Amino acid sequence: MTENPKNVVYSVAKAFSVLRAFGPDLPELTVTEVAGRAELDRGTAFRLVHTLVQLGYLAAVPQSRRFRLTLKCLELGYTPLARADLKILSRPLLRELVPEVADAASLGMLNDCDVVYVERVQGEVSRSALDRRVGSRTGAYATALGHAILAHLPYEKQIEVLERSERVKLSEHTLVDIDQLTARLSQVREQGYATSDGENAYGLRTVAAAIFDIDGQPIAGISATIRTERMAMAPFVAEAAPHVRRIAAELTEAVRLSFGAIAQYGR
Repeated sequence: MTENPKNVVYSVAKAFSVLRAFGPDLPELTVTEVAGRAELDRGTAFRLVHTLVQLGYLAAVPQSRRFRLTLKCLELGYTPLARADLKILSRPLLRELVPEVADAASLGMLNDCDVVYVERVQGEVSRSALDRRVGSRTGAYATALGHAILAHLPYEKQIEVLERSERVKLSEHTLVDIDQLTARLSQVREQGYATSDGENAYGLRTVAAAIFDIDGQPIAGISATIRTERMAMAPFVAEAAPHVRRIAAELTEAVRLSFGAIAQYGR
């Protein structure tokens, strides 16, 4: 924990460690097994287990010394998550990036051959190229967000989208050749993020990563963008890529914990 120890209630942390001891592979546990998996002494595990039984989050398995999670555990996170969507959940995470890491941060989704911006946070900017309004769209073939999403689609789907796209050079750096684009997508898939250095708009640099549904399919992407005068490409990627990948992973985990409800509402 990085929090000041004086501000931490360790009994709460231990209670959650008891809940996390259960899993699909071990849905029923004895107190001794809970203690071992939660790294607690048996006396503490005994008290916590019986407290959680009283609160309704654990239940005793009849005719055994085992306990199991109850459906009430879903109230700890599923209900608020399922009532939200990616747009809402991404807002505070995008705000973490602006202005410390990037001049603007976006959540985008693939719609046909385009990326549609569904959430956007940006600082005080004067360059019109940086001003992407929510609801605006641009060709997925020419954006880091588009590449981040397309890279994790089946190859046949990538070709289909690229062939149907009106591929025009938005700058001298824009890739329009399908072979070059699929090679780029292969690289993006391997490294886990996409980059753009003036390919979609002059003077802008972007790093993006995909968000996945419970089946591992890409449903959206997160991006961070700066003006070229702020920082060179290499140090920007080094700084921004870990943040972008972390946020994408957090939203992917939120989709998983909601059993896909977030992905459904967010599209």
